[in-house]
Amino acid sequence: MSGLHVNNLSHAFDGQPVVNGVSVFVAPGEVVCLLGPSGCGKTTLLRVAAGLEAIQKGQVRIGETIVDDGATGLHVPPDKRGVGLMFQDYALFPHLSVRDNIRFGTGADTPERREWIDRALDQMDLGAHADSYPHILSGGQQQRVALLRALAPKPQVLFLDEPFSGLDVTRRAAVRAQTLEMLRDTGVATLLVTHDPEEAMFMADRILVMNHGRVVQDGTPEETYFDPATAFVADLFGTVNRLGGTVYDGHVATPLGTFAAGGIDDGEAVHVLIRQEALRLAAAGEQPAARPGDAPCRPAPPMPNASDAAADTFAVTGARPLGSASLISFIVADGKGTDVIMEARVPGVFLPAPGSRVTVTVNANQAYIFPA
Repeated sequence: MSGLHVNNLSHAFDGQPVVNGVSVFVAPGEVVCLLGPSGCGKTTLLRVAAGLEAIQKGQVRIGETIVDDGATGLHVPPDKRGVGLMFQDYALFPHLSVRDNIRFGTGADTPERREWIDRALDQMDLGAHADSYPHILSGGQQQRVALLRALAPKPQVLFLDEPFSGLDVTRRAAVRAQTLEMLRDTGVATLLVTHDPEEAMFMADRILVMNHGRVVQDGTPEETYFDPATAFVADLFGTVNRLGGTVYDGHVATPLGTFAAGGIDDGEAVHVLIRQEALRLAAAGEQPAARPGDAPCRPAPPMPNASDAAADTFAVTGARPLGSASLISFIVADGKGTDVIMEARVPGVFLPAPGSRVTVTVNANQAYIFPA
């Protein structure tokens, strides 16, 4: 079977485990993202799979060929593996033109390869810069040249380590889209390392979330975002609000609503994680508008010592415009004498004054229950 196969890979530095029993498969034409915080082992896994680090335990196979085997000591150098490598510093040759930088990666200067280079330059909007030198290119243009150089020899597997991290936000979005189009056209198996969840969601067919050297979830972007396996995964995709509770009759009651506990035993303490965008807000006295796909939760139980006027509303502590959305913070009393600051991200401009009150509902599809 073609593609990249990493089987039961473990790696340590100075006796400290960095990658622990990880297996990865990337099919031809598939983009798989290793996503996780700094120090979780994702770059080490990529470097071992690419042959830049000698394997310690496990096996790496490209297509039907074993290129690393910790049991036998087999280690095929990176330049003999049929792989492409691209890292965040791009490492273009300053004395070579754009065309010559890409041609350097082909290994053979044939009419077919020259035709491919010309076509690829045009596809990546670099045709006018074919004879330019790297130092006069923008960061986005340099990134695209580095990508084409890595793809020029027709690798079976492409390894990308934080390739967009040096670009500004606007340029990053455009370059990511062009890169993904090129990867689809070439059909290369691609393993991409990133710590940016939005980048992983955009680029990946599958996301492998790593933490402490292990893969804690393997799924499509939709599965990973909407059905996180752990609180760590839920928190990785953006700030979440946290409330505590105890399961009773298969549900957990909070000041914002009562949620199904998802099979957690009665009597068990839990954390309720609610995404900012799961909260629906309206001015006091008005009902928040539901959005397509929303799932309602049961109403919240009455809070002790709350007046009738304030029982279903919450005091605003701040509101900030974010362009296409507004970030609203408000106070929730947990019923145990503790105030919790919650944050809601709502579309458009909604900027209630501090001290005013808002009505809040929750999309239960974006509220997650985990044992405390």
